This record gives sequence, structure tokens and C-alpha cells, in this order.
Amino acid sequence: MSAPIVVAEVVRNGFVEGHHHGSVVVTGPDGSIESSRGVVERPMFPRSANKPMQALGMLRSGLSLREELLALAAASHSGQDFHLTGVRTILADAGLDESALKTTPGYPLDDASRDAWVRAGNGPAPLTMNCSGKHAAMLATCVGEGWPTETYLSPDHPLQRMIRTALEDSAGEQVTSVAVDGCGAPLLSISLAGLARAFGRFAAAPQGSHEGLIADAFRTHPQYASGTRRDEARLIRSIPGLFCKAGAEGVLAVGLPDGRGVAVKIEDGAARARMAVMAGTLQTLGLDHEVLDDLREHPVLGGGVRVGSVRPV
Repeated sequence: MSAPIVVAEVVRNGFVEGHHHGSVVVTGPDGSIESSRGVVERPMFPRSANKPMQALGMLRSGLSLREELLALAAASHSGQDFHLTGVRTILADAGLDESALKTTPGYPLDDASRDAWVRAGNGPAPLTMNCSGKHAAMLATCVGEGWPTETYLSPDHPLQRMIRTALEDSAGEQVTSVAVDGCGAPLLSISLAGLARAFGRFAAAPQGSHEGLIADAFRTHPQYASGTRRDEARLIRSIPGLFCKAGAEGVLAVGLPDGRGVAVKIEDGAARARMAVMAGTLQTLGLDHEVLDDLREHPVLGGGVRVGSVRPV
């Protein structure tokens, strides 16, 4: 059986002090596997990398949002002020408020936003949890369709059934396991290859299609899809036509405008290695940009200064 392989090394002052194991896959425009390393065809949980496909299920169910709010609906946002305003707007337009959110309470992901939130006397809240945009959009979809909002997180809810179909259609394979994600929403399994395949399809989708609307929302408003200081936003801004989304437990997926998809899973869940491995993989595919040179080396600090890096191997 295949197994995760060493995909990154941790270098401190020229000494390799550790490694990250993981898996990487590249799919072609037709969805076939073009290259792979590690475990790419067994079920796994993409975590928040599933969000674009969850948004697809919502659009198929009748949700309509202006572009930046659609990006927020598929985001793991940083909790910056404009994110919170956007979540409140999605809810208000559906006749709801923050009390309707069943998101697990959390702090903003962005350090400065978290500090400001705490200084203002606030604790963890459903609004500031990074998945609140998705939850607000789920609630808005339910209101628009006349579906119950109290049970919108049940796997048997009409909305969640639509989301499952959207994910299976995008990945070209069936969901085999259902769990509960960190935010409380249903978490559906696909393979790493299925995740790459889905992102390739979104990135190459015709303009105006549901998939195309989601990818274009990310490309036009990457700060809404992540945050102003996030590496995902940097990558989207720098590579024309690229579409990407990260997930917890070391997951990152990219779609390229020619229909190729790339997905990375770091076995130990380390977020620090996923972008480094992705940047290195994109370079092997022929992409050339200074941002890839920067992102392929995650800083390792010693005494508060950079003394090494986590880098792909």
C-alpha cells in the first residue's frame, strides 16, 4: 500500500532537524491523475478546502450573493472588520442576525484583529469564528428556499444533501465518510485526487457558471476568501487565473486556469509546510513567479530572527 512520503524538511542554521511527511497530486484538465506522491486515492477529509464545493451546493439551491460576499461564503476568513461586516450583511439580507449562527465560538484568526477584539472586552463568538461566512450563507440559502434554519447542520437537511451532491459531482467520486467539522458543519470525505480534480474544474469553469462565479469571486476578492495578510491571498493575486483554498490538518488545493488541479496533504497537519510544498510543486509544473520563490521557504526563527526554513524536498 502507498504511504505518505517526506515532502518537506526543517532546516535550522544549515542543519536538517526534522521532516514533514505528506502526499501531493496533480490532475489534468480531464480529471485524470498526471502525477502523484504518497496517498492520493484513499478517502480523506479536506476540511475547509471543501468550502467552494459547499458554496456550489448553495448556489444550486438558489443562493444569490454579490461577488465579495460569495467569496466570504466559501472562506476561512481572518475575522477582520470587513469580514464581520460581510457576515452580518448576509444574515441581515435574509432577515436574520448573529443569534441564528450555530458556528462554534472562536476568536479571529488574524492576530491584530484578535487582539483588538479582546481589548474591546470580547470573548470567542460564533461571528468571529473563521467559518461564520459559510454558516451565514447556509442560513440565507435555507431562508430563500423555505427550509428550516434550526436544523441546517444536520446531514439529512435538504441543504446538506445538495452540498453532498455538489461535492461528489465536482470530485467525480462518492463520499464514503461523514463526520463533524470544527465549526459544527457536516464534513464529507473525498480523496486527495478528487480534491485536486474539483479545483481544476472550478478554475477552468465557464464564466457565469456556478463554479466559475465562485472561482472568480476568489480571484477578484482574495482578501474576502481569506484575509489581507494571508498566503492564500498572495498566491491568488500573483498567479493569473489561479484559484486556491486551504483546509485544516495541512490541506491545500489549487486550481489552474488550464484545468489542472493540485492538492497537498501534510500528514502531521502542520500548516507551515503546506504552502511551501504547494509552491515547490507549482514550480515543477512550470509556473514562474517571485512569490513562489518566497512561499516555498517558510521561515524558521531563532532568537527572533530567521535562521532557516521549512522547504520542499
